[in-house]
Amino acid sequence: MHPQVRSFHDPATGTVTHVVYEKPGSACAIVDPVLDFDAKSGRTGTASVEKVADFIRAQQLRVEWILETHAHADHLSGAAWLRARLGGRIAIGAGITRVQGVFRQLFNLEPSFAADGRQFDHLFADGESFRIGSLEARVLAMPGHTPACVAYQVGDAVFVGDTLFMPDVGTARCDFPGGSAVQLYRSIRRLLSLPPATRLFMCHDYPPAGRAPRWETTVAEQRASNIHVHDGVTEEDFVAMRTARDATLEMPHLICPRSR
Repeated sequence: MHPQVRSFHDPATGTVTHVVYEKPGSACAIVDPVLDFDAKSGRTGTASVEKVADFIRAQQLRVEWILETHAHADHLSGAAWLRARLGGRIAIGAGITRVQGVFRQLFNLEPSFAADGRQFDHLFADGESFRIGSLEARVLAMPGHTPACVAYQVGDAVFVGDTLFMPDVGTARCDFPGGSAVQLYRSIRRLLSLPPATRLFMCHDYPPAGRAPRWETTVAEQRASNIHVHDGVTEEDFVAMRTARDATLEMPHLICPRSR
């Protein structure tokens, strides 16, 4: 299968939302939608998700799934807004319950906050299969950045979340509660064991100076030139690099506002 993918880049957060579908008039899934947030006023906005909704209506697509690759620390999810207007089921990896449990304690959330994933319509297990209309899809657990991280494989397209970035940017941080550089390395090697021509779609891009944002690459390109984890980088080397690098990073801009 070679599904069609339409991507929407949000410059404010560097996030990329994807719509995956077979053809106009078919079923579709939305991956990692963004709700705009103004930190100064505390107000949310819908400009980003409205662009996605306009495309879906123009292509006469039927939303079956709204897929989150993980719990986001750097943007607010537009999933609930889209579900209310276009339908579909919101889903995430089953590891979200571990993330919720940690953050309930860390941010002293109200006792009534449920840490069992009930805020989502479906929690995916590793290896679970599902359908987007006639398209077959599979869930790949990708712990490391967070325990809840998953990738969604739809034919020759894989939506990797924050597990990987473009080859000249590298890999995700692992210093959040429950994160693990060892797990991230092993998750990435699982991704890079897929056929070389497999298309990989990023959730974010933070391009170096002089390069426009990009979000599509291949397994072959990542194995050849990812600056953190190209072929030949050992687990020991990666963990040492990732641990040292994470120690220099600031907190994401929205991790505190989104958790209150």
